[in-house]
Amino acid sequence: MPAAAVPAPAPRDPEYGNGPAGEPLTPPVPLAALLSDRELGLRHLAGPAAAGVHGVHASEMPDPSPYLLGGELLLTAGAGPAEDPDGYVARLAGAGAAALGFGVAPVHEEVPAALAEACARHGLPLLEVPPRTPFSAVARAVGRLTAEARTRELRRTTEAQQALAAAAARPDPVPAVLARLAASLGGSVALWPGGRAAGPELPAPAREALSALLARVGREGGPATATDRAGGHHLAAYALAGRAALGTATPARAPGDHTVASVAAVLLTLLTAERPAGAEAAALTRLLLDGDPAAALTAGPWYAVHARGAGDPQALAAALGTVLLDPDEGGVRLLTDREPGAQPGWRLGVSAPAAPDALAAADAQAARALQRAEAARTPLARHADAGFAGLVGEAEARAHAETLLGPLSPALRETLRAWLAHHGSWDRTAAALGVHRNTVRQRVARCAVLLDRDTDDPDVRMELWFALRQG
Repeated sequence: MPAAAVPAPAPRDPEYGNGPAGEPLTPPVPLAALLSDRELGLRHLAGPAAAGVHGVHASEMPDPSPYLLGGELLLTAGAGPAEDPDGYVARLAGAGAAALGFGVAPVHEEVPAALAEACARHGLPLLEVPPRTPFSAVARAVGRLTAEARTRELRRTTEAQQALAAAAARPDPVPAVLARLAASLGGSVALWPGGRAAGPELPAPAREALSALLARVGREGGPATATDRAGGHHLAAYALAGRAALGTATPARAPGDHTVASVAAVLLTLLTAERPAGAEAAALTRLLLDGDPAAALTAGPWYAVHARGAGDPQALAAALGTVLLDPDEGGVRLLTDREPGAQPGWRLGVSAPAAPDALAAADAQAARALQRAEAARTPLARHADAGFAGLVGEAEARAHAETLLGPLSPALRETLRAWLAHHGSWDRTAAALGVHRNTVRQRVARCAVLLDRDTDDPDVRMELWFALRQG
């Protein structure tokens, strides 16, 4: 029997590949790519020949559907569907499984005809897995193809962002950005109001639905983004400044399209804003092109912000009074000249005020502050003073000190502090405490035993000194 495979992560939305919160978007693996792999030797028997696979799961349960997220290639040796093939397949199709792989031998010499009929009836692709192919080999192939697809998509997204930034620097930037966005998405785009557009003409149902989306996000109090499907197109709208909106319509939707469109929306917000934003636009362009943003910024002071949450990054940027944001799979980085406050649905780490030439240090400060905010479960943490407590937060430093020094009595703590302050000198420590040098030796040795630490180690001495300073 083929070996059971460890389930690969599967996304919640099998069509678009958007995983749980915080996970990167991952393109699905086409079923055809697995069928064309000669080493696997898979054979399509029934149901559609096309599907997108996001993961692999092996199960011999009569009903594995509660354990599926959608988009899985479910592998079985035949025990699960044996008694009720039609009900088994119906439950898998209802759970969003991408396909069913049936391993022949030793339980079954061939795929049961009733199972093939059920897959054809419920529209679930059925594959035959030959005896020589372990289930783990199928899972590894899906993992490899998924990684390759993710790399291609990340490369495409990065190149599209750079092309958009270059378009924004052209003499007539708005049409250039629209044209580049349409080319990058392989569809049509439009600005509302004004009627500026790029890309192929849309069929009437898609055009009308997109107009409705644009009006929805463009009105006061409307959502920052909205999506729909009409006329064979995937539609999306993004709110810009001054009640304007950007719309996109694509026959197919790739995982990185939202990121690309979001960058275009930020650029178009800068380019179409009623008030000049030349310095911020130049800074954003330099950031996208991996240049030096400091030369394009005003004197400030500036605050670097790291954020994690489930909200819209553009809405967060607007709330913080900036258009300089860098969303990625791990969260959002922002740069603002306004002192940030807590925002609903987000955890924020905020740097100390910084000049433009100190942005790298400010970015590191914001990253550490976000770590403290998440550890303490507070909505916002600011960069603290330098030093041990400043790096981890006063409350955390005290808690660490109490945990580390808990086994020591007050007398032992006093002796250890004096010994470290006198750089391990027995005589000077004894004189400072008014005790015999052998007493100092005995107490320090006792500390080492109780703490299970080597007090001759410089790293240990440093940690103990920091901890004693919090007491």
